[in-house]
Amino acid sequence: MTKFTGSQNYIATDDLMLAVNAAITLQRPLLVKGEPGTGKTMLAEEVAKQLGKPLLQWHIKSTTKAQQGLYEYDAVSRLRDSQLGEEKVKDIKNYISKGVLWQAFEAAEPVVLLIDEIDKADIEFPNDLLRELDRMEFHCYETRETVVATHRPIIFITSNNEKELPDAFLRRCFFHYIRFPDADTMQRIVDAHFPGIKKMLLKQALEVFFEIREMPGLKKKPSTSELLDWLKLLVAEDISPEALKSGDAGKLIPPLHGALLKNEQDVHLFERLVFLSKRNR
Repeated sequence: MTKFTGSQNYIATDDLMLAVNAAITLQRPLLVKGEPGTGKTMLAEEVAKQLGKPLLQWHIKSTTKAQQGLYEYDAVSRLRDSQLGEEKVKDIKNYISKGVLWQAFEAAEPVVLLIDEIDKADIEFPNDLLRELDRMEFHCYETRETVVATHRPIIFITSNNEKELPDAFLRRCFFHYIRFPDADTMQRIVDAHFPGIKKMLLKQALEVFFEIREMPGLKKKPSTSELLDWLKLLVAEDISPEALKSGDAGKLIPPLHGALLKNEQDVHLFERLVFLSKRNR
């Protein structure tokens, strides 16, 4: 199998590439943590693309149950159809909806399976998946069949650290934390998305971006994806590098800051800190 080496659109560090390939070799799920906006979800998409594998995605919500990943049985529809004398009632399979794990297990080739934001579900969710992810099989009680994986999927599990995951679950995963990109890595990421961007504009924009991220007391630090949105707007509006320098005391905040600062407390904090730094010069 081809190794993952990053791509033109996804700049992966050596550590991340090593983690992806280690998880594939060990045939264990890769648990990826990191700040929102650091490319955790996109990683699975890029690996599937580079390895030429189909991608199945399971985006977890607070109401998601592990059973939904296997299958769901619609007993209500079957009861209604039986009252109407429908012919299809005789085959219970007509009322079974296959979940993403079932689809991944019966796929004709190995697939990349993304279980996205597992920490959004309740604490029992990861434990409820242990057996299925370990044995690569599960039993469907309604049809009395055991579904066994034809090929072991390449599994990516993302978490934003909203909840602690159980130790038993962690033991079965290969773990990688995506650190926030440093200035050099960020430069490479931006170059991949905006190859023709003016150097002075990018230099000034990155300075402002990292300045904002380092502000003490910030409620929500801007992420990589938000930087890319901001740069897209700066280019579209043809904003000059000088406009980002906040040289004018009456204009303390960078243009189009709504792409970076997402609540009024952070906007006020930024204005206050910039004002104080100007006054102390």
